[in-house]
Amino acid sequence: MKYALVSDIHANLPAFEAVLHDIEGRGDVDAIYHLGDLVGYAPWPNETVALIEERGIVGVSGNYDSTVATNYKHCGCKYEDPRQEELSHMSYEWTRANSSEATKRFLRRLPFHIDLRPLGGHLPGRSLILVHGTPTLNTVYWTEDRSDAFCTKMANAAGAREGDVIAFGHTHLPYQRTVEGIQLVNTGSVGRPKDGDWRAGYALVDMGEKTSMEFVRVEYDVQKAAAAVRASNLPSDFADFLEAGGKVVARG
Repeated sequence: MKYALVSDIHANLPAFEAVLHDIEGRGDVDAIYHLGDLVGYAPWPNETVALIEERGIVGVSGNYDSTVATNYKHCGCKYEDPRQEELSHMSYEWTRANSSEATKRFLRRLPFHIDLRPLGGHLPGRSLILVHGTPTLNTVYWTEDRSDAFCTKMANAAGAREGDVIAFGHTHLPYQRTVEGIQLVNTGSVGRPKDGDWRAGYALVDMGEKTSMEFVRVEYDVQKAAAAVRASNLPSDFADFLEAGGKVVARG
């Protein structure tokens, strides 16, 4: 089974459409799953969720999804300075106000985690475990510099065993590492990359005879996305962010 894993779309419809086009053009992907944060920061929350629903793409709840869906007091994002905190609150309030009840209803239905067993579960084999942040909280950042002890603790919380794969997003920074035989993959971000590369990012995980992974970057009409942000009531900082691949402002 080959899975395409998309995360942190953040209402960037042009980026998401380009990624879907790339996946469909490959012809060898068995299923697409999303790892949450469908909304926030860009002006297409309802259109993005509608496309997810139309394509039947199953996935988990990101922190932005669960907070918007329940009208929580903030998005559960991490701030590096007062300006980023201010921008984050502005994005969250805009998204809550502009997400339809149908969108919020869809977001409320998203599960916290998904366990995939390519062999069906009736045979022993590797599992692919999907979460947004960590198996304990969707607001915790599982960054590449986390200790082996932290990774093992999270793997145990997920019930992962040697040979399994845990996939997540939330940091918008792709990476892969192995700890005690368990493979960890951060898929990066479709709609709001933070590694200095403006192109949309996603990951391919092949659970064939041997597990293999590939990080994919896809060009899209970033100027269209930036222009739509600037034409909305969202801060223009978010347009600058998209065009610079996240190097304008810090983590959010």
